Parts: sequence; C-alpha cells; structure tokens
Amino acid sequence: MKTLYIDMDGVLADFGKAIKDHPLRVKSPYDDHPDLIPDIFKDLDLMPGAYDAVCALIDSGTFDVYILTTAPWGNPGAWMHKRLWIEEKFGTRFKKRIIITHHKDQLIGDYLIDDRTERGAGNFKGEHIHFGLDYKTGEDNKYPTWSSVLEYLLPH
Repeated sequence: MKTLYIDMDGVLADFGKAIKDHPLRVKSPYDDHPDLIPDIFKDLDLMPGAYDAVCALIDSGTFDVYILTTAPWGNPGAWMHKRLWIEEKFGTRFKKRIIITHHKDQLIGDYLIDDRTERGAGNFKGEHIHFGLDYKTGEDNKYPTWSSVLEYLLPH
C-alpha cells in the first residue's frame, strides 16, 4: 500500500474563497496574514470534486491516506477548527489520520497532493502532485482539478 498525504487548504478546503469573501481580509494584520483571521478555518467550503475523489482514493485499497496541513502558529484556534472541519466533511474516515506540520519534507511517503511548494512540500521525498491553481501567478498547476489527480493515481 502506498502512503498518500493530502493537504487541506487549497486542496480539500477552499481557503482562497474564504479569504476573498472575508471582511477582515483588508484590515491589518490580516491583509498580509489571512490565516490569522479568527475562525477562518471553521466553515470552509469543500473544493469541487474533493469529497468524491478522496473517497475513491481511500476505497481503492491502493493508498494509506492522511490529511496533512499547516496551522498558523499565531492562530491556535485554527488547529481545532481544522480538525473539526475534517470530521464534519469526512466523518470518521480520518480519525487519527491528521498531521499538522510546518515541515512537510520531513514526512515519509509516496505522494503528497499540495497546491504549494512552501513548508517543505516542494522538497517532499516522494512525489509532489502539484494541485490546483498557483496562488501567486494565477495559472494552473500540473494537476489543476481532482479529476486530473484521479486520472493520474487511479488510471482505468
């Protein structure tokens, strides 16, 4: 069985939409650090296709799946909200399968699905499946949708 880590923000949860729509986004210090907005991680929408794709990956029997996320040090409530969000969206599928780290390159595994290269994702020793939209350039990453990820990981 192959180990698969799936990042939360920007991959499972639509963090970009949450910060874009939040009224505090334009106020200091949140304009530079939107992840510090109180309760920002509490009610995030799922990314399109995320739920069905994750269930397909788990149910395939090919992968040992974990959710991997970074929680802002200056927003300790985010740690709790992320864990509760995962349970609300995925039930018990990820019970004791959530890893919070600022050093994703320290994990051992086969695949990491992440929308960014920061926090060690770009130096992950397995394969980094660069997901979604590049938030700096606005261009698609190599795997822009959950459909493209499934085509790669679960070819028919």
